[in-house]
Amino acid sequence: MASHAKPRPAGTRVAGIRTPALATAALTSVALLSQTATAAPSTDDKPSLEEVEKKVDDLYRQAESATEKYNSAKEKTAKQRKEVDTLLDDVAQRTQKLNEAREELGSFAAAQYRTGASAPDTATFLLADTPQDYFDQTQLMGRMTDRQKGAVDDYISAQSATMKKRQEATKSLETLTESQSDLKTAKATVQRKLSDARELLSQLTAEEKARLAAIEKKKQEEAARKAAELAEQQKAAEQKAAEEAAAAEQEASSSSSSSETADSSYATKADKALAFARAQIGKPYVWGATGPDSYDCSGLTQAAWNAAGISLPRTTYDQVNAGTTVSLANAQPGDLVFFYDDVTHVGIYIGNGMMIHAPKPGAYVREESIYYDGESAIHSVVRPA
Repeated sequence: MASHAKPRPAGTRVAGIRTPALATAALTSVALLSQTATAAPSTDDKPSLEEVEKKVDDLYRQAESATEKYNSAKEKTAKQRKEVDTLLDDVAQRTQKLNEAREELGSFAAAQYRTGASAPDTATFLLADTPQDYFDQTQLMGRMTDRQKGAVDDYISAQSATMKKRQEATKSLETLTESQSDLKTAKATVQRKLSDARELLSQLTAEEKARLAAIEKKKQEEAARKAAELAEQQKAAEQKAAEEAAAAEQEASSSSSSSETADSSYATKADKALAFARAQIGKPYVWGATGPDSYDCSGLTQAAWNAAGISLPRTTYDQVNAGTTVSLANAQPGDLVFFYDDVTHVGIYIGNGMMIHAPKPGAYVREESIYYDGESAIHSVVRPA
């Protein structure tokens, strides 16, 4: 009889040999494993050096912006604290006088009682709900002596003035509390931004730090080139102005003399401000500092012009309005150069496209091109005197 063999399922072994279907599946699995290994995502997802540089620069700028807010809040807080102290002293003095006036009225009440008066007028006044309630009793006023009336008038005036001063002091204390809160917030923001920047820089390798320094050097070289271009433009403009002034010397002699006197006066003050600024070169940038051992940007410019006898406000926000705005082409030594749309940085111009400034945390007061962060970073130029 013929035997009928049952069909074997695909993928089973026959005499120790793997069937084609199973072999194909095995080969497919190997291929897939190979592709998976090749397509495995890279674990190196670190940001590029350029991204790190931009992020650090942004953090420093944000820290400087918060520093100016801190400076403003600190100045406001100090001013309001002084006002509150003055008001509280005033209230204390007024309260003392009010107590003295009350004692005087009390003596009148005692005297009335001793004389046997049926209704001690002064005591009635002191016990009345309001002074006006008492004064509405006009017949009572007629029985009071002039001295008593004067004492009552003084008491009412003192009481009203003291109440107003107390309300003023309360309002001023509320404002002071708000300023102190702003100060605390700004300080925390500065510290957080600086901490984030330090953390980013700490993650760089030695090679990356060297490359970052090279990028910074290239930026400085470009800034120096643009500063030299500006110096040439200013020199050409000055020469042209001198030629025009010489041609019109007789016609405008009086105005020219007045202008020269004004320029000479400004130059003298600017020389003093610049001499001070140069003496600070090498001192560290410290946010919120106004000298003498360290400075932030506006602290340096304020101190420099103070040395020249010109009082500048504390913050960049106020300094930018403390003088006459001039074009960059007409900038003179001593002028203040402001940066960024939010006016959060300032340096003092020394000529030839250069300035002295306190750059940022971790840096020192130094001479640098006004194009240190690109031409678009320059906001305005202000002549403070």
